Amino acid sequence: MANLKDIKRRIKSVKNTQQITKAMKLVAASKLRKAQKAIQDARPYALKLRDVLNHISARCNPDLHSLLDQRGGENILVLVVTADKGLCGGFNGNIVRRASKLIAENEGKNLNLVMAGKKGKDFFKHRPHKITHEFIDWTRDFNYAKAQEIGDLLAELFISKTADKIYMVYNEFKSVMQQEVVVEQLLPVVPESLGNAKETDHVQEYIYEPDEESILDALLKRYMTVQVYRAFLESSASEQGARMTAMDSASKNAGDMINGLSLTYNKARQAYITKELIEIVNGAEALKA
Repeated sequence: MANLKDIKRRIKSVKNTQQITKAMKLVAASKLRKAQKAIQDARPYALKLRDVLNHISARCNPDLHSLLDQRGGENILVLVVTADKGLCGGFNGNIVRRASKLIAENEGKNLNLVMAGKKGKDFFKHRPHKITHEFIDWTRDFNYAKAQEIGDLLAELFISKTADKIYMVYNEFKSVMQQEVVVEQLLPVVPESLGNAKETDHVQEYIYEPDEESILDALLKRYMTVQVYRAFLESSASEQGARMTAMDSASKNAGDMINGLSLTYNKARQAYITKELIEIVNGAEALKA
């Protein structure tokens, strides 16, 4: 009978876990709708602004602004965007692996990290590379003002030559079932290729008002904020999608486990009843003898 009690206790435990995973799936689905709408609204503007900066930076004087300075790249800074919580499948693991690969590709250079998210920080804090800044619990109160603060920080590190190149590693939201890890060079702005000499004879020149330097400064400040904002929104939507998928799989696995344990319980219970019947019959036969 003790064995039956253990199986019954196990079934109850798995059912409780299944209730939790189902609740977490519903919460993730609710958050996903909001996060998905936010990134769908922000993405077109952010991508177009990046294209505009790439286009202009190929045609303007790079000496007019520090963020256009193309340096050697010995000092690397990587902004790694992970989640603050787990239970979202391979979401955090994929980011960590891609960031580790980027670090390996820049071996021998002075590489520092800016961590957004507790999971990434917990992994890299035991690694040799220095974490210069941390943004923990960013998913709670992240907004455009917070993105501006982070963008200004990264720009200042680049201008002060603490970093020669700045990369972002984050999950780009594709769908509920699919997220893609992206490594994106944030600074310096990558100029658009002007092609061969024949094509450059017809390069369009711009007229700036009030002046080229002021326009570049305003655009580059906006660019930094918007690109950081987009990366965090992409990560937020990807996290909820990954968690929703992971919790759905966990709920199905729990259901399969409950079915298997119930079958085992019924078999054990039937075997116990059969054993008792046999003992009763044998006892009755012994009394007759």
